[in-house]
Amino acid sequence: MILYEYPFNERIRTYLRLEHLFHRLGELAARDHPTDHHYAITTIFEVMDVAARADLKTDVLKDLDRQKHLLNGYRGNPAISEAVLDEVTGQLDECFVTLTGLPGKAGQSLTENDWLMSIRSRIGIPGGTCEFDLPAYFAWQHFDAITRQKDLQRWIATLVPLAESIRMLLKLLRDSGLPQKVVATGGQYQQTLPQGRTFQLLRLRIDPGLGLIPEISGNRLIVSVRLMRHESDDRLHSSTDDAAFELTLCS
Repeated sequence: MILYEYPFNERIRTYLRLEHLFHRLGELAARDHPTDHHYAITTIFEVMDVAARADLKTDVLKDLDRQKHLLNGYRGNPAISEAVLDEVTGQLDECFVTLTGLPGKAGQSLTENDWLMSIRSRIGIPGGTCEFDLPAYFAWQHFDAITRQKDLQRWIATLVPLAESIRMLLKLLRDSGLPQKVVATGGQYQQTLPQGRTFQLLRLRIDPGLGLIPEISGNRLIVSVRLMRHESDDRLHSSTDDAAFELTLCS
């Protein structure tokens, strides 16, 4: 099954983008080839760009605190394990403390690294990191893989508190939804959202064997899914077939 996710607000959109970048960064940094490590550094700069929003850290800290208070409200409920509550709230506390202890924005300490910033200034230029432009960077790419990986882990360490906080928040958000099986009649599906409840994320799972791509749109009142096919002309065309998929709304 292919999973598609659609955020209902800008804050969750930013969280999903950062999660995507952190996942890519983890995969690239663990590899050995210099080209993979080049794109790992590129990804670090992308994380710094996304995290440069002034209120991002504040938003994350507020969400961590809100989730902790929400979970504490379940204490005394016989259907909820106190041990599980303690474990999750402990993880939230740890994320809050480590993120609070991070000076400034995510990756701010890396901006003081002149060597990294020289790469950042060139990396957006096509071919801008050639050996004649950045000989020191070219030499670094010829270091042994272990040395390069140690450097990458040192730089990534400054981003870990944000990565762990976002991972925790998105996990709790995803766990809040209940999946339902629905059918798009003639390739179209619409669902009116219940009033008085604010949803933040839509999750859609669909069988890749159907060859269908969902185009999702939505707001606080309604969700709409249009199923498309990638045809031989390399364009997306609307499907008119009935198709089933799994839909989860998370709040």
